[in-house]
Amino acid sequence: MERNMTMIALFAALIAALGLIPSLTLAFGVPITAQSMGVMLAGAILGAKRGALAVLLFMALVALGLPLLAGGRGGLGTFVAPTSGFFLGWPVAAFVIGLIVERWQSGPLGVTVTLASVIGGILVMYGFGIVGMSIALKKTLAECAMLVTAFLPGDLLKAVLTGAITQALARSRPASILSRH
Repeated sequence: MERNMTMIALFAALIAALGLIPSLTLAFGVPITAQSMGVMLAGAILGAKRGALAVLLFMALVALGLPLLAGGRGGLGTFVAPTSGFFLGWPVAAFVIGLIVERWQSGPLGVTVTLASVIGGILVMYGFGIVGMSIALKKTLAECAMLVTAFLPGDLLKAVLTGAITQALARSRPASILSRH
């Protein structure tokens, strides 16, 4: 129990720390950050439940006003911004990634994590994000889907990096991959 709580808090802190990495802001004001990779790592390493809890803890801290999102953003306003759908999809993405890694035990871990990150960290997260953008911007789902295509290459890179990091961690400290135990 204590180890679980420690790992959940550690991954919430990791997601926050990844927000400190300077982000690239596209012309229409949406930042590209490393924080979504923290969500992918939380699900891949901690598993479905603990990964989602780590993200929920992070979100609770943001809701309290801590400036933990990229660019120093925090507070309840982050839950109603045009990109809030992505943010609200983070715990679901971590859960889906963790669930896939927990259940799909055959094959190389790095490949499994990369595929799980594409499914949870891109497909699921983009699903939430596109719906949220559509509501906030009063655009069609198709228009919003076109807006997010600029983020696909970066998110695919994050999914591959998540697979490589998880695989390297499994080699050096196998017991640290809680999604496999």
